[in-house]
Amino acid sequence: MRSVLKKGLMIVLALAGLGYLLIAGWLWVYQDYYMFRGRRADLTQTPEAKQWAYEDVWLDVPGGKTHGWWIPTDNARGAVLFSHGSGKNISYYLEDAGYYRDLGFSVLLYDYGGYGKSTGEPSEARCYADGRAMWKHLTEVRKIPPHRIILGGNSMGGGVTIDLAAEVTPGIVVVESTFTSIPDVLSDMYPWLPARLISHIYFRNIDKVPRIQCPIMVVHSTGDAMVPFAQALKLFSAITTPKKFLQIHGAHRQGKFDSKDLYAPALREFVNEYLK
Repeated sequence: MRSVLKKGLMIVLALAGLGYLLIAGWLWVYQDYYMFRGRRADLTQTPEAKQWAYEDVWLDVPGGKTHGWWIPTDNARGAVLFSHGSGKNISYYLEDAGYYRDLGFSVLLYDYGGYGKSTGEPSEARCYADGRAMWKHLTEVRKIPPHRIILGGNSMGGGVTIDLAAEVTPGIVVVESTFTSIPDVLSDMYPWLPARLISHIYFRNIDKVPRIQCPIMVVHSTGDAMVPFAQALKLFSAITTPKKFLQIHGAHRQGKFDSKDLYAPALREFVNEYLK
């Protein structure tokens, strides 16, 4: 009887181990799918819906073409390069652009590979390449001085923004709902998985923010169910330049709108302090 139980226990443990390996392997293989599955190809609206003039921007990058919208503002104080999150496409981020237009800035929205009209496939490397190409467009084609450019990013776009800001020197950086790294997010969500071993998407923001040379504003909601609030505090603590932390309320994507009475004046104050 004892030998039968022991054999049964060994089988259960073996099956559990096999299941564990299968789940880990699945996440390794399908990370890109889960990271970028929320993307959309169809543009639901253009800036014309808000009666904003705009121009289409097309740039060549490794792996395809990157599409964006240049939305100019009369007598602009500067420009904002906004990197959106992992879901949908630029047609869902006009409200984000509106915050900066209200402060007197032109805005450049763009899509990563596989999003909207941008061709190719999304990846961490492609996202970085898309952001760099748009920066070069602002500085070399639009001739906007770097110190008059705001780099803004939401969620995954915060990772794209941080990567770019670690290499160039904009006027200021604003990141919202942004994580320390993808392995950290996976570890918080699935503490029983060896996230740091199976991840091949990294967005190591925590390693890059100390290299940024301009003021940074970090915005995060206590109600964010996707990126733990503690990660935002850790990211903020790693910043070595002048910085501001804004605690808001609401969901991961919706917090800045649910907390508009907090977000809008804090953004204005930060911009006015460092982009005089």
